[in-house]
Amino acid sequence: MKFKETLLATAILFSAGASVSAETLKWARAGDGLTLDPHAQNEGPTITLQRQIMEPLVARDMRGVLVPALATEWDPSDKDPNVWVFKLRQGVKFHDGADFDSEDVVFSLKRAMSDESNYREVLASVVDVRAPDKFTVEIITDGPNPIMPNNLTNMLIMDKDWATANDAIKVQDYEGGQSTYAAKNANGTGAYKLISREPDVKTVMERFDGYWGVEQFPMEVSRLEYIPIQNAATRIAALLSGEVDFIQDVPVQDIDRVVDADGLDVRRTSQNRVIFLGMNQGDTDLKNDNVDGKNPFADVRVRRAMNMSINRLAIQEVVMRGQSEPAGIILPPFVHGWVPELDVVQDPDIETAKALMAEAGYADGFSIKLDCPNDRYINDEAICQAMVGMLAQIGIKVNLDSKPKAQHFPLINNLESDFYMLGWGVPTYDSEYAFNFLVHSKGEAYGSWNNTRYSNPEIDAEIESLASEIRLDVRDASIRKIWDQVQEDVLYLPIHHQVLNWGMKSGVDTIVDPEDSPKIKYFSFK
Repeated sequence: MKFKETLLATAILFSAGASVSAETLKWARAGDGLTLDPHAQNEGPTITLQRQIMEPLVARDMRGVLVPALATEWDPSDKDPNVWVFKLRQGVKFHDGADFDSEDVVFSLKRAMSDESNYREVLASVVDVRAPDKFTVEIITDGPNPIMPNNLTNMLIMDKDWATANDAIKVQDYEGGQSTYAAKNANGTGAYKLISREPDVKTVMERFDGYWGVEQFPMEVSRLEYIPIQNAATRIAALLSGEVDFIQDVPVQDIDRVVDADGLDVRRTSQNRVIFLGMNQGDTDLKNDNVDGKNPFADVRVRRAMNMSINRLAIQEVVMRGQSEPAGIILPPFVHGWVPELDVVQDPDIETAKALMAEAGYADGFSIKLDCPNDRYINDEAICQAMVGMLAQIGIKVNLDSKPKAQHFPLINNLESDFYMLGWGVPTYDSEYAFNFLVHSKGEAYGSWNNTRYSNPEIDAEIESLASEIRLDVRDASIRKIWDQVQEDVLYLPIHHQVLNWGMKSGVDTIVDPEDSPKIKYFSFK
């Protein structure tokens, strides 16, 4: 399992040490990053913005391959199977000129493990982090952890002294509405340094010429302007007019317009993300329905009926214009634990669904509010609108409430939504990540995104065992057991696997990252 850095890891994608030019890249997408605090929000656009400025020990390249970042070598300890040893890159500077060393790593990982952190589930098996010397870090786990490096790809490292000086030792309480210095400012080791930030307007970054990887990556973008444009028509108009150079989320209805335009390209790939609906099945009564004293979602027959009513092929063809893959499970095919037989998409069966509703005591249906984001996923609001009609066929009247993600996600994290849309990617490429956040009972170390209130002690124990199970056949059997139970209980309603369409000027040279997380240091110009 030993990993030592080689230049091949970066050179396979782009020629290393490309000539550095002075180019501005104007980059737009539907939503902004929620915060610059690296441990406050585990959310795709947020980490994508942050990773231009800050770095983890271990990263993934634009193909999803694990590569060195602030660590150059990692290996389980020869002396203790419960310890992973990471050798740190030497000579690295933070943007303010401070030296990077193991003290910053220990501080950052312990900060990410704190109760306030939105990443604590990823490090749930970690008992301690220590630094034997300035360029060595040891991560001690509760039993041997076979995938610890995979868990670190989004664990961004802060400068301990900078955090201390700016009262940023504690993680920002984003859900509680707290604003901190670290939420709007950053001092990282990344390829780009922060120049200015206007949330929901523009974030400006400039190439950090003191970056350790300046000779390993193209680094041809010298100025980076990140511009959130929520409205799809406005966003595509900005690309077509040349106002922006690159948009991550070409509206599916406008793909042909971009393809046909001179000087523009659309590049696509399947994404490591599934879109699904979650239901509060744990409370005895719901706040947002018209049924008094009962919770319709607590009856698995209702959940099965809802699952049967979803016409995923119609969503693929009509709403997504073919730019999605219908899903039968909330796990992307990229991820360890996915098998085809779990991802079977059933055809709608309205008559059987109605019979299940009647059997559960809801022959006349009920009404429920559906919380949906309108600036996070591809056609998110349109998908939710389609759900309104599909669920109406079995008597469920859906009252759609769409909001920007900045207001939508706190409803989930604060247990204020009974029925909601969510999308989930798996940066570790292992099922354990999805289980820790979405399936395990909600608690201090697990389940922060489990708004379903689902709780199964036996499944919780299986999930917790994965972090220290080094017998891979036993671990795989546990993963399958958990997924079988999730499917049997209809914990979520899968809709589809997303397909990414990036639109850009033809002179921009890049491939599409399956995590929808462009690393701009890899970009170059033709």
